[in-house]
Amino acid sequence: MNDLYEFGVAGLAVMGGNLARNLANHGFRVAVWNRGWEKTEALLARAPEAGFGAFRTPQEFVGALARPRKIILMVQAGAAVDACIAGFLPYLEPGDIIMDGGNSHYPDTVRRCRELSERGIRFLGVGISGGEEGALNGPSIMPGGDESAWPEVAPYLQTIAAQVDGVPCCDWIGPEGAGHYVKMVHNGIEYADMELIAEAYAFLRDGLKLDNREIGSIFERWNGGVLAGYLMEITAKIFRKADPEGEGLLLDRILDAPGQKGTGRWTGVAALETATPAPTIADAVFQRFLNADVELRRRGVDLLPGEGVALPRKEESAAAVADLESALYAAKICAYAQGFALLKAAEREFRWPLNYGSIALLWRGGCIIRARFLNDINAAYQRDPELENLLFDEFFRGELAANLPGFRRCTAAGALAGVAMPAIAGALAYFDSCRARRSAGNLIQAQRDFFGAHRFERVDRPRGETFHADWM
Repeated sequence: MNDLYEFGVAGLAVMGGNLARNLANHGFRVAVWNRGWEKTEALLARAPEAGFGAFRTPQEFVGALARPRKIILMVQAGAAVDACIAGFLPYLEPGDIIMDGGNSHYPDTVRRCRELSERGIRFLGVGISGGEEGALNGPSIMPGGDESAWPEVAPYLQTIAAQVDGVPCCDWIGPEGAGHYVKMVHNGIEYADMELIAEAYAFLRDGLKLDNREIGSIFERWNGGVLAGYLMEITAKIFRKADPEGEGLLLDRILDAPGQKGTGRWTGVAALETATPAPTIADAVFQRFLNADVELRRRGVDLLPGEGVALPRKEESAAAVADLESALYAAKICAYAQGFALLKAAEREFRWPLNYGSIALLWRGGCIIRARFLNDINAAYQRDPELENLLFDEFFRGELAANLPGFRRCTAAGALAGVAMPAIAGALAYFDSCRARRSAGNLIQAQRDFFGAHRFERVDRPRGETFHADWM
């Protein structure tokens, strides 16, 4: 038994290799396997002190693990996960545990959990956030699936996770695809957070005409207040990075064509499928598509009109910068409210019991969206675990009230100046829609009944009773 390894890591690219090193650094005996031996050799050369057991075949790898075998797959989402599982299955036994630590789409995790359960194999979909640095030094980990496996793997996952105030950023999420669903929502919020910050940068650069040094100082100052978080911290650092190939900042030499891997898009689709309004997240995804279409935008410069109203001169811009800070903070609250509304939708749709406060705590360390105000979100759900919408919490109501004037002024100023700020503007529209006593939806109902006899409800009759009018 002493010759067997406690934990297996399959897939040794940067994330898998660093996760294996993290496990070994905490004293666990780790077996590793990769489809190609080159990555295995590279890991062994990079971390000779780890004492990894390295194996060339799935059979040797599985046979080297103590029962119940605990294997985490760190491979590309999709077909590679299924292929990896199929390669290990002939050598596994009932009760063994497979974990998928990649960015898998939650419906695939649901399917795998059910299929493997029929074979007696316990499957976990484990959302991991934090990039290569987090994988090595402590990520945020979101496990879901077969709950009977959780006590077996918790000592490992909670030990290697980020720790905040002595609490691991890893806890049980829920059944089947719950772990990967929560990771998907995390990534959707991440898209929104990044877009909001980029829009603030555009406002400062193109609207207020501030230079890089001034913009960097503003982000550095913001990171000391309510906006404090990992993304704000790295943004301030980006504004100090010189171009290694020439003069000026590296940022100014980077093509404005951001990429994406699809998890934000999945979040938008999930919002549509569950009828959950998440416009700030969706706007962030759409804007990435538009930003990536460099040639379309270059043609648009020549073809489309758009001279905006000039914003205050640089020496008079302090009030506009303060309004922008209010807008960024208020829009961030709206984006997180939309993300947590998606979690509530999953609880209704899939009957997954989710602990929203606990999820907020998981995101305080290790992950990309880690931020100071996640403590405030946890406190909101401690006050009311059944909170209908994060905006309705007493703390966030007060924060929104204090920042609303600046939120409105900044959104209007950006529109007048011709600076594209769709996520900030969409967040304000979401906020105003949530507080509309009487929306314009009655007109849409009338239109639908006019052209399609889709019927409508009346304000002076009980809900559920419908009517049709002879509009002609």
